[in-house]
Amino acid sequence: MTAHPTILHAGRFRLSLDRPLVMGIVNVTPDSFSDGGCHDTLDAALRHARRLLDEGADILDIGGESTRPGAATVSVETELQRVLPVLQALHDWQVPLSIDTRKPEVMRAAIAAGVDLVNDIAALEAPGALEVVAHSKVAVCLMHKQGEPQTMQVQPDYVDVVDEVSRYLVTRRQLAMTAGIAPERIVLDPGFGFGKGFEHNLALFRALPGLTTLLSPLLVGVSRKSMLGQILDGRPAQGRDAASVAAALMAAQSGAAIVRVHAVRDTVDAMRTWSALGTRR
Repeated sequence: MTAHPTILHAGRFRLSLDRPLVMGIVNVTPDSFSDGGCHDTLDAALRHARRLLDEGADILDIGGESTRPGAATVSVETELQRVLPVLQALHDWQVPLSIDTRKPEVMRAAIAAGVDLVNDIAALEAPGALEVVAHSKVAVCLMHKQGEPQTMQVQPDYVDVVDEVSRYLVTRRQLAMTAGIAPERIVLDPGFGFGKGFEHNLALFRALPGLTTLLSPLLVGVSRKSMLGQILDGRPAQGRDAASVAAALMAAQSGAAIVRVHAVRDTVDAMRTWSALGTRR
């Protein structure tokens, strides 16, 4: 089988995937599951972004709508009011910027503001989303989810979660390429915690080495998620960073090209230690 691209073409940047990249999370929302309200002003978001870069983040992922289980949707106008000032301020920092959105209108405005990657939990399923990204130079992360954030964790159901997620991602990748998005611009995300119970997440995580053969680089985001809380006997999100770092390192060892994390410094330290002491893939 052909290997996936080793260079990600993302807007202004050509990102080498010779080592796992660390994506730092900047939530400009009042209600994200682990840090809602911490960075929901421009100054606070920029301070947080600077700290993540100082800690070694390779990419910043800016989001203006919480997609945690049970989260309410927000309007296009509200999401734009949250993210555009941050994106515009960060543009001159010469760092790869990702917009975490599923709305084509937000994608279009973010691309105009100079974003380099669209991180879409809906895998460009919204009407017009494929065209917005195809007519740009940005990269895109296509994620699998079952259901909608409001209800996705009520009763997720699969016959074979690994097979179903794999087939979905392959199908969305093909549709993206048919729309004109080059394979060098595509990243895939199995969507841990998005319409998946603990056993589903566990099966997917254990299958990561196989999922990394899906012809596109893999992004893994498990930082502070409930699957880790369940492993840690119900510990709240803010107490899951050590587990998050361990999971990110294990994902990288399984072939993930990008890990999306809150605790950037500790994750970068773990990656550097693995690189120096361990056997690289």
